[in-house]
Amino acid sequence: MTTPHYIDGRWVEGQGNDCITVHEPALGLPFAELMSASTAQVDQAVAAARRALPAWKHTSAAARAALLRGFAEQLGARRDPLIALQMRNNGKPRHEAEIDLDDAVATFAYYADLAEQLPEKNRDVPLAVPGFSARTRLEPVGVVGLIVPWNFPLVTSAWKLAPALAAGCTVVLKPSEVTPLIEQAYGQIADVLGLPAGVLNIVNGKAETGAALSSHSGLEKLSFTGSNGVGSQVMRASAAQCRPVTLELGGKSAIVVFDDCDVEQAVQWIIAGITWNAGQMCSATSRLLVQDGIADALLARLQAALETMQVGNPLTEEVQMGPLTSQAQWLKVAGYFATAREEGLQCLAGGKVLDRDGWFVSPTLYVDVPEHSRLWLEEIFGPVLCARRFSTEQQAIAQANDSRFGLVATVCSAELQRAERVADALEVGHVWINSVQAVFVETSWGGTKGSGIGRELGPWGLAAYQSVKHVTRCLG
Repeated sequence: MTTPHYIDGRWVEGQGNDCITVHEPALGLPFAELMSASTAQVDQAVAAARRALPAWKHTSAAARAALLRGFAEQLGARRDPLIALQMRNNGKPRHEAEIDLDDAVATFAYYADLAEQLPEKNRDVPLAVPGFSARTRLEPVGVVGLIVPWNFPLVTSAWKLAPALAAGCTVVLKPSEVTPLIEQAYGQIADVLGLPAGVLNIVNGKAETGAALSSHSGLEKLSFTGSNGVGSQVMRASAAQCRPVTLELGGKSAIVVFDDCDVEQAVQWIIAGITWNAGQMCSATSRLLVQDGIADALLARLQAALETMQVGNPLTEEVQMGPLTSQAQWLKVAGYFATAREEGLQCLAGGKVLDRDGWFVSPTLYVDVPEHSRLWLEEIFGPVLCARRFSTEQQAIAQANDSRFGLVATVCSAELQRAERVADALEVGHVWINSVQAVFVETSWGGTKGSGIGRELGPWGLAAYQSVKHVTRCLG
């Protein structure tokens, strides 16, 4: 950990003011330390990306595609150690860490395919007025800053890094200080593949490093995934530069269960939406809206399932849910448990931190939660589910949409026409019907309202790193 920063094709020591301590959340113990990058090193990384940009953006689409496939193959070759690191540093159960790795591999492979198609996208534009011709060019935005969160490291960075490189951009990547280690694999892979120096730069650090990158005048774009509080700071910094941003922020998403559902199946969908990654997901469906006719039976079954859920250290036990990733998040969730007691909420399951080493909390269910409760309104980022009942389809839609967030939602109903109708009425960016939260690289990711700006994944993710240029010529 003496050279944790990858700048201009070299691994260098940190020269910043912060010592970053990396913890194993299942034990609550540190296992690595690294010095943050200084503001001067952020400058160096941006300068390296600027130097590399002219040659990289003119590299053939086929060559960029080959390098992206190389990233996919190299991630696969590192499968076991990367999975182990996700389990150790994030506290993810093995099956979740495996899906993370597979997601990152699929993302690089997908954008390799899109990169090969880029020449076909430079096309003639028919004009209604004779005597002129026009054509469209899709060009890379330029140098981009990528700031990624701690809940899905490796994955979120793949969602940003792969399309940026495919488009011909050069990048400066800042991982979270909570999980700074796994993104170093990208620098290692860049070395193995011979990626030109400066195309990819990685700087680690805390708020000072993030602020230096997000306010840097040498960037043409910034893409950020994280909290709304930090996202607003990133947006202000970019506004000073009149620079575009992609922001993937918070959520307080709803799962709507109609009374024609099979109870056991519905419980599985609900649990997956609130306990995956210990609920530390912007897409967590933490507001359960259940129709009156099924409510009593479903809540009783859900209570039993949550109370018997296997929670523990994924490195030593077969578990369904691991710990929270940081002590700060553990304290935050514990604070919401205290708020629930103050508000007099009815707790059917959990509602407490677990008396053991590490940062564990119980999967939790509160019922008949008032719409003015902090737990109903605010993003908790933990395995805390709040339930309310509804009678009609219109009530369900109104309650689901009554939120300052609009990231995702899930609809559960045996009547597919109704499910599709409700999905169309929900004010969110992604809806699942009768499903767990399966995310495919071909689909889009992003939200409405306070959940962010722009889209990732799919062709929309590539377009986020492209600038459209038209060339018009007089034929006379």
